[in-house]
Amino acid sequence: MHIGIDFGTSYSAAAAIIDGELKLVRFGDAEQFRTAVFFPELVPDPSDFTLTPALEAQLENQLRLARQQQRQLATAASARGQAPVARSEHELRSEALRVVRRQWMEEQTRNATASVASFQHALFGEAAVEGYLESGGGNLIESPKSMFGYRLDPQVRKVIVHIATHIIEHIRLSASQQFGTPVRGAVIGRPVEFRSSMGAQGSLQAIEILREAAAAAGFDSVSFLEEPAAAAMHYHKSLAQRQHVLVVDIGGGTTDVAHAQLGGDEAPHIVRSWGLPKGGTDLDVNVSLHSFMPQLGKDIISMPAHRYVDAASVHNLPKQREFRQQDYRLVDEPYGSRLRALQEAGATTRLNQLAERSKITLSASAGFRAELDFLEPGLAVELGRDDFHAAIDSFLLQMERTLTIVRGDLAQLPASLFLTGGTSRSPQIRDHVQSCFPEIPLVQGDPSLGVVSGLAVAANEADPG
Repeated sequence: MHIGIDFGTSYSAAAAIIDGELKLVRFGDAEQFRTAVFFPELVPDPSDFTLTPALEAQLENQLRLARQQQRQLATAASARGQAPVARSEHELRSEALRVVRRQWMEEQTRNATASVASFQHALFGEAAVEGYLESGGGNLIESPKSMFGYRLDPQVRKVIVHIATHIIEHIRLSASQQFGTPVRGAVIGRPVEFRSSMGAQGSLQAIEILREAAAAAGFDSVSFLEEPAAAAMHYHKSLAQRQHVLVVDIGGGTTDVAHAQLGGDEAPHIVRSWGLPKGGTDLDVNVSLHSFMPQLGKDIISMPAHRYVDAASVHNLPKQREFRQQDYRLVDEPYGSRLRALQEAGATTRLNQLAERSKITLSASAGFRAELDFLEPGLAVELGRDDFHAAIDSFLLQMERTLTIVRGDLAQLPASLFLTGGTSRSPQIRDHVQSCFPEIPLVQGDPSLGVVSGLAVAANEADPG
């Protein structure tokens, strides 16, 4: 049996055509689940830490950095007419040793979690987020799809493949149990352009990771279909007459556009496609940077802006690790204490949840109060519609540039514009898409399940049985 799988950046879903009817795979009571997995780490014993020659070299490097930072702070304090606060060599060495020990612990943990055994008690979706926040330990991986197209060292790639394997296996086993038959084939959706640091090579790597993970998860046959093409296939079934359609799929990680010929008795035909590697998760990061990070000193204290980007990017493991490895003890208060609180387990995830909730609420409401008491008792931020508009402005400009290119590439305007994808729920996003093509009617598809419905149709056609 073959199924369609929408392995999304934010949410994942699956479906099949059975006896001519679309059947969505259910995950508990839901028709989709957050693309997140939590697994307990195998915690190394701190007593095993000893200073090897390599660790001694790391210690000396940390000491040099600490001394350099202390000299810079002293210079800055003198320039302000303040007395510099100096730490003794013993204090500097103790702090450097603590950093090296923490990095050693994290490396031991990464090595441990690369083994299959550490994934045996994985939780998925909202249960994964809740398990992580309640446990205060373990590993939570959110939006792993966002990392598929980036340059990965072999060890990190191995972990990413394991994570993708367990998510896809979770989907396959859920479908097999629900449909009462082994599921061994799948058509998996893919964006036109994966988020990547390697251009076209990044998309090839992403497909390799998905193919490898699907095979390890028990699929014997796997093919891929661009997500706007899947959405077009779903829309195609509803059109009695043949027509040109522009399909715009705005998901969690990417925005995909396809010019298609749909409807009638002929098969759907994708004429051309375009991609923008930006989506809903970028809006979450922008909301966090615009409305929350000033409470942690952004644009107020002298600290590189990318530290705040690292903290907000919960889907990027290297950036999260880099943020947690920084020493904020010398940062002016109250920002130093808040930054250190944000380094605690689960804090960046809580902040990202608030950013996502703010985005969703402000799409339809005039205000939202975000409680940040996990960073400091009583700390909160009042957000208004203007804050939301400022946060999404850069994405709207990028999307407008992409749609302007699309419009220029079209020989004639299509008969309709079909809009789908989770981020298309926002009235502001929908209105902006319509403003780029005011002459043609906009048809709103199912934001969550339009793509997976089309993938199910494709899977049914690919099933030799």
